[in-house]
Amino acid sequence: MDRSLYIAMSGAKQTLLAQTSNANNLANTQTTGFKSDFEQFRSMPVFGPGYPTRVYAMTERPGSDLSMGPLQTTGNDLDVAIKGEGWFAIEGENGKEAYTRSGDLSITPQGRLETGNGRAIFGDDGPITIPPAEKIDIGMDGTISIIPLGENASTLAIIDRIKMVKPELSNLEKHNDGLIYTKDGSELAASADVTMVQGVLEGSNVNAVSALVDMIELARNFELQTKVMKNADDNSGVSAKLMQMA
Repeated sequence: MDRSLYIAMSGAKQTLLAQTSNANNLANTQTTGFKSDFEQFRSMPVFGPGYPTRVYAMTERPGSDLSMGPLQTTGNDLDVAIKGEGWFAIEGENGKEAYTRSGDLSITPQGRLETGNGRAIFGDDGPITIPPAEKIDIGMDGTISIIPLGENASTLAIIDRIKMVKPELSNLEKHNDGLIYTKDGSELAASADVTMVQGVLEGSNVNAVSALVDMIELARNFELQTKVMKNADDNSGVSAKLMQMA
């Protein structure tokens, strides 16, 4: 009886964790460049003194869906999206190099080029700084050209080039900050094979319908597991009464 109660209890706990991951995916259906997370359940025996006669459920994140999201035309000069495979290099946790597909760029009052969530965009020599400009143009290879403030269109200056990389997907993993890092902690070299388009954003690759269906299924699983716990508790009470009668 305690076995069924333990299995149901651990299953209910892990279902809530899976529901949290699924809810995070659903909440980011409109987040630029977001990559959805997978979750799965598996049975794990409880090891200790004696035989492993107890089993519990465990949820885990086997990885993230790194497929490309839909492209949306915005017409904004600071909105960029990578065509096909590739990633933007940005500043991650503790100053490490991280990677993202989010191209909703902005310029701070200090001139630093950042993503929409405040991460510095890397160029050939680190974070990119852009001086005051009349107009900014970003080429397909990531080259940033500007018309300096107060100058005419004939005065075109090349500032830097956005660093874009093309790593093996098997060497990438998603951290808790939502950014992509290499599994071995290495920094990748810029790739000339990656191109981008200006005035376009890549949307989230979350399928909202599938996420809603998963949410309903996980809720039903949790309800079933709570019923099993209730039945185990009822059976335990009946057994205790029988022992008292004996």
